[in-house]
Amino acid sequence: MTIAVDFDGTIVEHRYPEIGREIPFAVETLKKLAEEHHRLILWSVREGRLLDEAVEWCRQRGVEFYAVNKDFPEEDTEKNRHYSRKLKADLFIDDRNIGGLPDWGTIYRMIKERKSLQQLLQEEWEEDRPAQPRKKRWWF
Repeated sequence: MTIAVDFDGTIVEHRYPEIGREIPFAVETLKKLAEEHHRLILWSVREGRLLDEAVEWCRQRGVEFYAVNKDFPEEDTEKNRHYSRKLKADLFIDDRNIGGLPDWGTIYRMIKERKSLQQLLQEEWEEDRPAQPRKKRWWF
C-alpha cells in the first residue's frame, strides 16, 4: 500500500519552520509500516533546505521514504511540468484530516486491520458496553 505522510503536525509537533518534537510513536509506527513493505511518501509543504532538514530528521531516526513530494523517486518534476501534483497514494496521514489526527497506535490498527476509525470505535464501544439483560415478554 502506498501511504502519503505529512510532516509538520503529523510526525512532529507544529513548529514550522523549525522542527517540533516528535509526536509519540510516529517514528516507531512509520518504521513498522516500512518493515511491512508499505511505500511511504513524505508529503509536505516544506521545500528546499526546510524539506531537506525534515528528510534528514526522519533518516536519523531510521525512517526512509520511498519518495518525497512525488509519486516515484525518479520522477523529475523540474523537467516535466505536465505532471499532476496530486499523489497517487492509497492513504494519506495528515493532521488536517476531518476530525483531526488519531494517535499513532490507532493509525497503525486502521492500516493493519483495514478498518475505518468508525469501525474501531464501534468495536471498542461494544466491548465496553455492559450486556443488556433480556427483556421479559408478556407470554413468559
